[in-house]
Amino acid sequence: MKGSAARIVGAYAAAVAVLVLMSPVVVFAADAIPGEGAYVKVIFSVGAMIGAGLAIGLGCIGAGAGIGNAAAGASEAVGRNPAAQGKILMTMMVGMAMAESIAIYSLVISLILLFVNPFKAFLFG
Repeated sequence: MKGSAARIVGAYAAAVAVLVLMSPVVVFAADAIPGEGAYVKVIFSVGAMIGAGLAIGLGCIGAGAGIGNAAAGASEAVGRNPAAQGKILMTMMVGMAMAESIAIYSLVISLILLFVNPFKAFLFG
């Protein structure tokens, strides 16, 4: 069962990698299209939206997994040694804050892609 789950996760990671690697191609394909049609801006905007969605989605998946792992480890540690609850709780909270910072960084990146896209001035003047 573990082998099939690993294959599914590997296939998903490969699909995400293809999408991430293809997004700059879609964005910079606007230079190859002759004319200044409105569809070029639409293609660029859709690419930025897909990139922002991937950024926040993958960032929050990683943060959620990290926070869940920290909580599970802390619960197990307190179950084994209840006297060390204070130190374990402090370490768990610091670890959860670090994991949550990744989600905040991914939110910032997605907001930059949506509203202050640095490639927009490069492509459209």
